[in-house]
Amino acid sequence: MSPADLARDTAVVAVPKVPGTYVCALPDHWNYFNPCGGVLMTIALRAMVAELSDPGLFLLSATTIFCQAVQPGDVTVEVKVLRRGDSAAQLRACLTGRNQPGPGLEVTATFVRERPGPDVLGVEMPSVPGPDEAVKTTTRRGEQHDSPFNIYKHLELALAIGEPMWKPGWSAGPAHAGFWYRYKVPQRDAHGHFDPLALPPIADTMPPALARKLGPDHERLLMPSLDLTVYFLAPAHGEWILVESFAERARAGFAVASANLWDERGELVARAAQTMTLRKRKPRA
Repeated sequence: MSPADLARDTAVVAVPKVPGTYVCALPDHWNYFNPCGGVLMTIALRAMVAELSDPGLFLLSATTIFCQAVQPGDVTVEVKVLRRGDSAAQLRACLTGRNQPGPGLEVTATFVRERPGPDVLGVEMPSVPGPDEAVKTTTRRGEQHDSPFNIYKHLELALAIGEPMWKPGWSAGPAHAGFWYRYKVPQRDAHGHFDPLALPPIADTMPPALARKLGPDHERLLMPSLDLTVYFLAPAHGEWILVESFAERARAGFAVASANLWDERGELVARAAQTMTLRKRKPRA
């Protein structure tokens, strides 16, 4: 099976004579049990970019609320421009699956033009092995060919922070984990940089931080996203992105986590945060 191309699979097409409406034929390449929430967010953002049709505006931030599961297949995105000013534009998008009674997700996003100002970096990239030296794995849990999650067939992963949780004898540690990610089909924008619209799918990967804190004796949990916010901070260079995740709090069946996304040069290219539901994982038959 050839690796899938995220850009192709999340491409949108305008619906003739229906202003602000776009469609996408999403295959199951990017599924966990259902399509990755970050991939659905990418589809909505592509529709927003198409609706703006202004290359001088770049994406600064986006927040997604996941309302219900969306199945692979035809999805529709309805985009509304909330504000279009000289220096910024703000939009809202609603993504709905075929025959779905209500939105699958809602996204709000802010696009801006570059303007003069200070360039300040308030955090530093942790000292970690690069993607060539980090521990290669096929999934975040180290499952090999029996993983039920299609998404891992199209990504390369390498563990940079934390112990390999798929090996016997690992111990609980801080609620802090990090994986390098690389799309097997490189994702690039018109300038040859890493496509920022390819960041949400790998930002939507924060559960390992909580799993590390819970330790090997805790039952395995599913942690589907309730929401996801991504701040797009700088162009990314290279093909590998380090997602350094933190789980700040888990309580009452929910958890809050955040992540810094770094490129191979050590540039902070994005910041993300999400809330998750914690559910018991049913054993596979």
